[in-house]
Amino acid sequence: MTSVINFIRERFTRTQPLAAGNHTYKSPADEPAYRLHLRTMPDGSGVLIVNAATVLHLNPTATEFAYHLIKGSQPEEAAKQVASRYNINRTSALQDYGEFRDRIQALIHTPDLDPVSDLDFERVAPHSQALTAPLRLDCALTYRLPAGADTSNAPTKRVDRELRTDEWKLIIDKAWQAGIPHITLTGGEPTLRPDLAEIIAYIEKTGQVCGLSSDGLKLEDKGYLDSLLQAGLDHLLFILQPHNEGSWKALGVIIPEDLFTTVHLTIHPNEADQAQVYLERLSRLGVTSLSLSTSDKSLKPQMEIFRNLASRLGLDLRWDLPVPYSNENSVAFETMEDNVPTGAGKSWLYVEPDGDVLPAQGFADQILGNLLKNSFEEIYH
Repeated sequence: MTSVINFIRERFTRTQPLAAGNHTYKSPADEPAYRLHLRTMPDGSGVLIVNAATVLHLNPTATEFAYHLIKGSQPEEAAKQVASRYNINRTSALQDYGEFRDRIQALIHTPDLDPVSDLDFERVAPHSQALTAPLRLDCALTYRLPAGADTSNAPTKRVDRELRTDEWKLIIDKAWQAGIPHITLTGGEPTLRPDLAEIIAYIEKTGQVCGLSSDGLKLEDKGYLDSLLQAGLDHLLFILQPHNEGSWKALGVIIPEDLFTTVHLTIHPNEADQAQVYLERLSRLGVTSLSLSTSDKSLKPQMEIFRNLASRLGLDLRWDLPVPYSNENSVAFETMEDNVPTGAGKSWLYVEPDGDVLPAQGFADQILGNLLKNSFEEIYH
């Protein structure tokens, strides 16, 4: 009788999901580079982030599959654990795990693969899901700009100090403990910080993906570029200055490197007739990823033409990327709408050089707290 009661209890007791937490995987050096970050939620669901670019919202069973994939479990062991936890047939669990693993591997290794249309994952509207932490933290290391740059857009009068290296490391630690898998370093011009490589190396050490937003001029120095790559820099947003031949020359040095690079191009009214020339030149250089904006609302109708041209030239358009305060990117235009951009304060947060946290760049009237003084939970929730 006792065995029957135990069987019924096992069969119908509510399934206990995996404990909430954060898990990461980095491919070994002898494989193509990729990273997986899994955030398990209290209800058993999960968020799997592939290469800090593709976000998959998973049900509890798929979350456990992702957990075993990251932990390197043998398929039979993963199937055994899932079958036991969810009271399903072990053979079916093994087959489902194999299909899940194959879809994730296809997503990792196939460029521009749509997980919805090609892999049959359920589509979720961007920024629509509840999160326990953002997916990205944009850190403005400095608002300093290179000599000769127009400083009118850099809010140096409001932010009168920069965090020290050790203070940025504390913020990086807080971000990692909260489960934020992706940090982008921006400014001002972040290459003016002498400790940039050290900060990148610290982000790499935690297991987070690290990006850099820069005018890239200093990266023409191959030795300096190599120091950032060796520290662990994963991707670059290159702020193109199309009238500066030095900017084009630096881009020519960067593109052949093993570094995912997106070029940010801002079209101004006085150069709209040159936009096609710029886009064609980017294509000839081998650029494949583009962030395109304009500094004037009057150009919005033409932007659709420019985006279509970029597509024909093989330039994939990127969105929701942090860009530095500078005369080449009009922050005023980017944040001209009354509402905070979709995803700001939820999918990403913006940290100023003194540690103040904003929902997005340019929203200084909405300070959420300071990451040196407040806990992450206080700021985010």
